[in-house]
Amino acid sequence: MLKAEGIVKSYGNLKVLKSIDLIIEKSQIVSIVGASGAGKSTLLHILGTLDKPDEGHVYLDDTNLTKLRNAELAEFRNRNIGFIFQFHNLLPEFTALENISIPAYLSGNKHDKDIRDRAEELLKLLGIYARKDHKPSEMSGGEQQRTAVARALMNNPAIIFADEPSGNLDSKTAEELHKLFFDLREEIGQTFVIVTHNQELATMADYKLEIKDGMIVNHYKTA
Repeated sequence: MLKAEGIVKSYGNLKVLKSIDLIIEKSQIVSIVGASGAGKSTLLHILGTLDKPDEGHVYLDDTNLTKLRNAELAEFRNRNIGFIFQFHNLLPEFTALENISIPAYLSGNKHDKDIRDRAEELLKLLGIYARKDHKPSEMSGGEQQRTAVARALMNNPAIIFADEPSGNLDSKTAEELHKLFFDLREEIGQTFVIVTHNQELATMADYKLEIKDGMIVNHYKTA
């Protein structure tokens, strides 16, 4: 489903990624671990098309993402890729339902009823329907992050990339979020690639990739 070949990335004289190769199959949950500065987030950003490699290629199904021009890439990203970050990045003036709906409007889907129906479906799926008219400041940290997950799911993405998604949550809320990822994999076959320092989440994944000095040094099948 997702394939990376020979990914190299440098910033000035610092080579951050050194010929990374990997394959991720549909409906897998893959964790990426390693010390700070090892290249985890850089790899995630390249796989998710937020950054471009100096060398190498990234494929999502049959599409070579590194060959797409900026406008094509932005459209492809919005339609096929979801993101979850450590901080939810919700717009404070919008309600949960409105925040979740944003990717659909950006993709050019102008049918308001269809968008609202999809957003409400996701609010129910993630157990936060009662908060649909609440703004982020009126929700708990866990509810905010679930709203961010719903937003990532809005356009039925092929894959979701998560960068330290539970890093800003208390342990109980983090555990609930981790369980949610696996529930989504079971219920809708969602694929996740997750950068994390949380060893519990890392070992729950189907595969755990360890990065050191810009290279994948270990590849564990955990499930």
